[in-house]
Amino acid sequence: MAKLYFRYGAMNSGKSTALMQVAHNYEEQGMRVLILKPQVDTKGGGELVSRLGVRRKADLLVPPEMDVFAAVQQAAAAAPLACVLCDESQFFTPQQAEELFMVTVELNIPVICYGLRSDFSLKGFPGSTRLLELAHTIEEMKTICTCGRKATCNCRKVNGEFVFEGEQVAIDLQNDVQYVSMCPQCYFKARKAFYAKRAK
Repeated sequence: MAKLYFRYGAMNSGKSTALMQVAHNYEEQGMRVLILKPQVDTKGGGELVSRLGVRRKADLLVPPEMDVFAAVQQAAAAAPLACVLCDESQFFTPQQAEELFMVTVELNIPVICYGLRSDFSLKGFPGSTRLLELAHTIEEMKTICTCGRKATCNCRKVNGEFVFEGEQVAIDLQNDVQYVSMCPQCYFKARKAFYAKRAK
């Protein structure tokens, strides 16, 4: 039975790198994969971009209105698929998360989703929340904070300053937005400093 996997982790935990390695492993055995990327993630354009510098073209950019099940079904009809690999899966809609689940159930094709569990304000992404509810297997990908502790939080920097308010989606390289993975202790220290500065 095919399964839906959700592999989540903070920024810089190697999610895109791992996805590309999995794709390589399948292809080295002569198997075909389909790589999906939400269209809202404009970083890298139509490519997956690893912070190690590795890049790879996505097979399909997915807008919010796309029926992902139908798209995968069409791709599988053209040639057998060994696996569907999804980058930046937090940007899928809850409906699309359900469609990916149905790919495993009805088409018997494994789906591996990589993404963030929560945003810079520690709120869940709707797509990630649905994946956590539906996935057969949930795996955490680990990274470390600058202090050496395990990083589980994503912190947003705008023009070099930590911010804790704003829209949920703001992609790297837009308006000098950067993201840093942090442990909870460092995250809340930075948040406390942000609000203390605003109160002055």
